[in-house]
Amino acid sequence: MKFFSVPPSKNQILKTLSEITSTIYLENVGRSYGSADAQTTALKGVNLTIQEGESLAIVGPSGSGKSTLLHLVGALDAPSEGKVIVAGRDLSQLNDREASKYRREETGFVFQLFNLIPTLSALDNVALPARLAGQSMNESNDRALRLLERVGLADRKDSPPDSLSGGQQQRVAIARALINDPKIILADEPTGALDSQAGQQVLDLLLDLVEEKNVTLLLATHSEDAVKRMNRVIRIEDGEVISSAKR
Repeated sequence: MKFFSVPPSKNQILKTLSEITSTIYLENVGRSYGSADAQTTALKGVNLTIQEGESLAIVGPSGSGKSTLLHLVGALDAPSEGKVIVAGRDLSQLNDREASKYRREETGFVFQLFNLIPTLSALDNVALPARLAGQSMNESNDRALRLLERVGLADRKDSPPDSLSGGQQQRVAIARALINDPKIILADEPTGALDSQAGQQVLDLLLDLVEEKNVTLLLATHSEDAVKRMNRVIRIEDGEVISSAKR
């Protein structure tokens, strides 16, 4: 938040509001688990600013805190200390209903193991978040079908997940993440379970979305190929951000 020594002009106010709306701030963020006698520190002293439309690779050894960082930005978890501020809001101050609305409408999650519901078709998997957000069956189905077309799987709309390849399942998961037009995509090792060709297709799709819709992409990855294609890369070790560099 900016503070003005003299009354701000309309342009200054609009610029400040724009910066608040478009930016993710982590201010001295820490996250610990367990009791005082047996405590595990996942993150400590993280300060980070992520601009709207940025593609950010988060790299580091397994257990370094990459997934925890994504969970905090996605309001799946809350910091033990510090603040995570998105669109001018401190996520730790959201109540359960507000946090659920934020996760459902403003973020899209893509996980390594897809997390598709095995008893639902590809279409129903994609449409489910929209239905939970209150869209009608017809409206959510129409939107889900358009997204399946976007990821090249309209012809598999009636297929259950176990009849799809890993790359196809991940594309369904990306379509599901996009159903409510999120401003932020949080991708946790989205290519980790895929072969190189399928992994490149998934990266192509995610980066196309960044360019076309100005979506902010946070990608936790071990893939050097993925890192090379991001705007910026940060490295986390032992819960601390030790470097940040533009690509």
